[in-house]
Amino acid sequence: MSTRAVGSLLQSSAARRFLEREHGLLVGDVRPGSITGERFETRNPATGQVIATVAKAGSQDIDRAVGVARVAFESNEWRGMSAAARARLLLRYADLLEQNMEELVELEVLDNGMPKGFAQWGVSASAAWLRHFAGMTSRVIGQNTSAVTSGDGARFHSYSALEPVGVVGLVIPWNGPIATFMIKVAPALAAGCTCIVKPAEDTPLTALRLGELVLEAGLPPGVLNVVTGFGDAGAALVAHPGVDKISFTGSTATGKHVLKSAADSIKRVTLELGGKSPCVVFDDADMDRAIPGAAMAIFANSGQVCFAGSRLYVQRRSFDRVVEGVANFAKSLKVGSGLDAENQIGPLISGKQLKRVADYIALGEHEGGKVVTGGRSVSGDGFFIEPTVFTNLTAGARMAREEIFGPVVVATPFDDFDEVVALANDTNYGLGAGIFTSSLDKAHTLASRLRAGNVWINCYGVTHPSMPFGGYKESGIGREMGDEGFKAFLESKAVYVALGNP
Repeated sequence: MSTRAVGSLLQSSAARRFLEREHGLLVGDVRPGSITGERFETRNPATGQVIATVAKAGSQDIDRAVGVARVAFESNEWRGMSAAARARLLLRYADLLEQNMEELVELEVLDNGMPKGFAQWGVSASAAWLRHFAGMTSRVIGQNTSAVTSGDGARFHSYSALEPVGVVGLVIPWNGPIATFMIKVAPALAAGCTCIVKPAEDTPLTALRLGELVLEAGLPPGVLNVVTGFGDAGAALVAHPGVDKISFTGSTATGKHVLKSAADSIKRVTLELGGKSPCVVFDDADMDRAIPGAAMAIFANSGQVCFAGSRLYVQRRSFDRVVEGVANFAKSLKVGSGLDAENQIGPLISGKQLKRVADYIALGEHEGGKVVTGGRSVSGDGFFIEPTVFTNLTAGARMAREEIFGPVVVATPFDDFDEVVALANDTNYGLGAGIFTSSLDKAHTLASRLRAGNVWINCYGVTHPSMPFGGYKESGIGREMGDEGFKAFLESKAVYVALGNP
């Protein structure tokens, strides 16, 4: 399918024009090709067809982008700007996201495959996050501690100061390109850092467009740069001595390599990694809320969500009812191209991911699991698979322990409170957890005992920029969003001034 044919599917003329362009990198305020001249294709996962080609960055391109970002940081134009002025530009950036909503949504759907409604949420949430962190620019303040550092004949003017950490490398995944871009970029810019964004090779387009909107908003060139490429470019960014901090979202296996590489230069690191999150339904839950809540905890975005509720634990008396309800919900979901607003389940990101999920389903059956519904690839173009519900798997089954990153849930019954605590915590991960119950006592007690960074009670997957997001155990290090996510882009400095006698 040609770019022109793809464009005919779009409502946004701006999205069509963007696809027809030659896509280079974004370094400063220029859009160069890669130094080697190499390019790569990006495909629409709903059809498997090429929609654009993009410059393929290598280590030399990373050098160039880091150099530009370092000059922009050291020039002091951005970090030395008043908090009010920096906030105004970030607010302007948020306005531009909303003004270009249709274009961004359609590019996101084409590149990632997600349903249109999910992409619309991503753009709207990103604008909200920008506005939240724009308000944080005035909170880059320290403390005066002179009263406690002075005494016994010594006098000091003592204070602490917060300063931007410097040049940051932001590595974003393919499963939510716009949202994960802004989760990292918004606090980094508010803190006064300069950024190099490396999007996933499967979804480079919206990162490039978001980078252009930064310039349109009036931020100085070099404050945000976008380098598109593969894992070698990401590895070069992580290892680069001119980068002061890495924020990475992706698989736990890759996160371990990032951590090892960053250790060579003691870079500051934030890692948001994988998950195998439990969703717990008690007998006393409001089933009209719990059943669709548990279903969408795993089926949203085709299960391609780091905190997806892929392990469903249901109290035994309600087990058959809940499993049947989740299975019927799965059957009701419309599967197809995300550009059709009626479709609720889009494709997986690639043929490689489709094979991975299909292999896990086959493994689950081999391990003795029962497929209640789904389990099949959808015939035709694109990388579609049916929402799938499994039962009859032991806690030790690979299907029940390993992150699949697809619309596949394993349902398991439990009898008592302590049992479900043990089951839910029996994992190397600790990113999210859901609880459905009408008992406040059960809800808060279980929330306190779950080893997870995010717990949702009678809901699932809610986020807000005022709240920290991150994981326990192998689900990551550090937090994004909230005060913790903002301060992750700041360094703290202590200053002591010795004073003489008055």
